[in-house]
Amino acid sequence: MIAPLIRLPDWRPRLIAWISKIHNRPILPGQHDCCLFGAGAIEAQTGVDLAAGWRGRYSTYAGGRRILRKAGYDDHIALIAAHLDEAHVSTAAEGDIAILPTEDGDAVGLVQGVAVYVLGPSGRLGLAPMCPVQRLFKVR
Repeated sequence: MIAPLIRLPDWRPRLIAWISKIHNRPILPGQHDCCLFGAGAIEAQTGVDLAAGWRGRYSTYAGGRRILRKAGYDDHIALIAAHLDEAHVSTAAEGDIAILPTEDGDAVGLVQGVAVYVLGPSGRLGLAPMCPVQRLFKVR
């Protein structure tokens, strides 16, 4: 892990404002996709944008993977794992980052109570149950 990311004192209103801003955006690789969704949620809570160097620099998922690999990360999950502590799913709390399996690979979600915010195919936020969550990263 690089350096611990710490939540700002006003992280809850910042996170709510960020969710309100992005909840209806269409998916667009490099601008609004599941990796950038997770990075945006982390930034809203900590003020640190893990994806600042990659936003707008790719327009396909393959391009995004290439950029991450050049930076030393196997994938978008490795980027998150390098900056947040992994914990057991049973410790999930509001604002933590959840990793869920999908047909297209692992997706990044945001824990919200007993459910997880995820991007649907259109980019609109949806809720998924916690039960398929395979990995959890704590935003402290």
